[in-house]
Amino acid sequence: QVQLVESGGGLAQAGGSLRLSCAASGRAVSSYGMGWFRQAPGKGREFVAVISWNGGSTYYADSVKGRFTISRDSAQNTVYLQMNSLNPEDTAVYYCTARSRGGAYYHTASYDYWGQGTQVTVSS
Repeated sequence: QVQLVESGGGLAQAGGSLRLSCAASGRAVSSYGMGWFRQAPGKGREFVAVISWNGGSTYYADSVKGRFTISRDSAQNTVYLQMNSLNPEDTAVYYCTARSRGGAYYHTASYDYWGQGTQVTVSS
């Protein structure tokens, strides 16, 4: 079992920055790929970014590429999402997620564990 706890959400102005953190605990968590998804009101959960178990590979949604950066500190079992140049379209609940297997990284079904989510609100 893996537990994921997000933090760092809040209110930002357009053009501003926020950094989300996800503390992971549980069996073999350091061997899991870790990702972030988000869900805006009235919309489905969408892929944001993913990082491989050793940090060697990262992938981003086109909508955040060049603005967001995912990273991980394996010693601390923590994953980060640095979000820069925020805009109101980034407003959503952001979820940390973990997976121990393959599958399309942009599909929610490819992930085994989810955090409770943290709200990010960007004002114009």
